[in-house]
Amino acid sequence: MTTKQLAESARKASQKCMSVSNAERRKALLTIAAKLQKSSRQIVAANQKDLKAARKMGLTEAMINRLELTPKSVTAMANAVRAIAKQPDVVGEVVERYTRPNGLQVRRERVPIGVVAMIFESRPNVVVDCSALAIKSGNAILLKGGKEAAHSNRILGDIVRSAIVPILPKDAVIVLDSKSRKSVQDMLSLPQYIDLMIPRGGEGLIRFVVNNAKMPVVAHYKGLCHVYVHADANQMQAVDICMNAKVQRPGVCNAMESLLVHKAAAPALMSRLIPLYVKAGVQVRGCTRTRKLGGSDVKLATAKDWDTEYLDKVISIRVVDSLDEAITHIQKHGTHHTEAILTRSKAAIEAFSAQIDASCIMVNTSTRFNDGGELGLGAEMGISTSKIHAYGPMGARELTTTRFVVEGHGQIRT
Repeated sequence: MTTKQLAESARKASQKCMSVSNAERRKALLTIAAKLQKSSRQIVAANQKDLKAARKMGLTEAMINRLELTPKSVTAMANAVRAIAKQPDVVGEVVERYTRPNGLQVRRERVPIGVVAMIFESRPNVVVDCSALAIKSGNAILLKGGKEAAHSNRILGDIVRSAIVPILPKDAVIVLDSKSRKSVQDMLSLPQYIDLMIPRGGEGLIRFVVNNAKMPVVAHYKGLCHVYVHADANQMQAVDICMNAKVQRPGVCNAMESLLVHKAAAPALMSRLIPLYVKAGVQVRGCTRTRKLGGSDVKLATAKDWDTEYLDKVISIRVVDSLDEAITHIQKHGTHHTEAILTRSKAAIEAFSAQIDASCIMVNTSTRFNDGGELGLGAEMGISTSKIHAYGPMGARELTTTRFVVEGHGQIRT
């Protein structure tokens, strides 16, 4: 089938999904979770083919880490689907209700968006997470993954589709051929069938989609995330948080890329932190003051470093004179994703939160927590930096819109 025919099938499926009950949606989700668990061995075997090809292509270890599926990660996917199933229903939720002076009863209720299309790279768990969120929110979804995960995407799509068939239309979830580049351009020109486009991947992919899509786009731009360590920060906590934010999974969008340290905290913090980064294999790039504190372990940062999302074991560090200087730096170089402050000062927290425009502000904790699963959404479509229609991690609620339902008893307008 052509991309247009697949999109048309998804549109027809979305119309049928509107009449499916929330109880049936839960049943479909729990069936998916059970089939994932049962098919773990086959999923991992298919993923091994992708990993083998990825190593031949010379992908970085950080990228391979994003691609890899293990029995543990398959269980995590199944548990995420179960968590989504157990969440409060969003379709039909009444968010506002009132009566007008003329007796009209007005309510606003949540309804599905319709057909959502997702173009993504590397991470095959997106197939499961986003299918589950689409089902929970009553939408149909088209998924186009990257060629590096072709085998994984195919088997996960087949499992999801086979699980929902008795309950939902099969084409409520459609996984396009991961190796077809033409299908991306084709999807972007089908606003009559696709209501919302969500790109999730590298900055080049996202800008291409934003510039070419004929339907609304919710963009997940790069995550150039900062951690600012204020003068009064708890040093032991700061070391743990800064290590976690950079090292735990450096290839993901909520990993810290730039560290800003108040000059009063810098000597003690750098003496502990820089050796730990070096031991963990992190390349440290810093300003002149950072180099003085870190010596030969620190490479001099260039202007380009402050605007780079490394997605790897590389970090840029700058010593600042004040909270205001840190805020100005983030305002200039941040990407509206995740920004963190480590401090004991309530005034500093309030100033930072009021002046930093990001989808998530972290206070005395790691940037790694800006994640749909960690924030209680079960999973996420991505982390929107667009503000419209959503800002931050997108769960099932963010895949709905609201409409008015007005009930009267014969009123006419005069």
